[in-house]
Amino acid sequence: MTPALNFRAAVLTRPGEKLRIETVQAEPPRAGEVLVRIAAAGLCHTDLEVIEGQLVYPMPIVPGHEAAGTIAAVGPGVDPGRIGQRVVLSWNPHCGRCFQCERGQPILCERYVSQGPDAVTFEGTTRLTLNGQPVRTMMHIAAFAEYAIVTSACAIAIPPEMPLDRACLLGCGVLTGVGAATRIAGLRYGDTAMVIGCGAVGLSAVQGARLAGASQIVAVDLDDKKLAIAREMGATHTVNARTADPVAAVRIITAGRGADCVLEAAGNETSFRLSTESCRAGGEIVWLGKVGVNQDVSFRWGALMGEKRITRSSYGGAQTATDFPALAQSYLRGDLKLDGLITQRIALEEINRGFDDLKAGRAIRSVIVFEE
Repeated sequence: MTPALNFRAAVLTRPGEKLRIETVQAEPPRAGEVLVRIAAAGLCHTDLEVIEGQLVYPMPIVPGHEAAGTIAAVGPGVDPGRIGQRVVLSWNPHCGRCFQCERGQPILCERYVSQGPDAVTFEGTTRLTLNGQPVRTMMHIAAFAEYAIVTSACAIAIPPEMPLDRACLLGCGVLTGVGAATRIAGLRYGDTAMVIGCGAVGLSAVQGARLAGASQIVAVDLDDKKLAIAREMGATHTVNARTADPVAAVRIITAGRGADCVLEAAGNETSFRLSTESCRAGGEIVWLGKVGVNQDVSFRWGALMGEKRITRSSYGGAQTATDFPALAQSYLRGDLKLDGLITQRIALEEINRGFDDLKAGRAIRSVIVFEE
């Protein structure tokens, strides 16, 4: 049996406070679980929501849910041959048997949804401690730490040649954006897509639109530097919403109709309204961003008319067991661009600065890189 571990982790004690680097203790993996040595973890807006108190969890907690690493140990019932595998972690464990899972929506798994607010492992317990007191696990991973204990099914093997600092991006932002374009929206060859917000998710949606064969991809943001990256990722047109009207721009491009599909990835009231105004009659709107759960968002009723379809997507219709390896292979072939999504690589001790950069819009993705 693997002995209990002591390792460094970024711990949040109260919303609004800075993360503290502490030495936490963890039990060995139980039946069906694996212990993963984290190699890289991305800083996501969802983590920032926890830090700022917009997304409420019990405290103290170790945030982080976008990560890749190497399996260091396995629990009972898991093939020991998995030790040494390089893996991307999924934050969506699911039972496979409940009402939602049986209908092909594991993101809505009843067990997953009911346990989420408690910030526990999928087995239902807290496994981390600090000075003898329990520490919660964000989104079943707690990735801002040197190790994580997850269900075996959530540690998805990827090609061994895949760099782990880029592989971690697949775990949330990339799959959410690419999947939204290719699976949720079902973009077709020749379609016109509009992507609002050029952070990690939006830039991934731009790539998803490109991979799906969209003929015109309009990227919208407030930052010319991010729009330049969107061009590199596949955008055919860019609009800085500070200086131009995105609705007018997309109508000029589409002979007055509007976009076949609008993928919203900025997460504010203005961008949600913009998505409804920019979509053509009979088109598709996919909302990837989010505002506070109790915040009202208003729309012009006429913008919702004309058989438009609106879908909220959290994980791009994820089928992680096949999606992670496929996305990794796409990167290795040169089709999926990940390098440009990483603004900076930082040490665990620099995590608070990384979140300051994320909040200020200076970073697309800061990636914590642990020593191999």
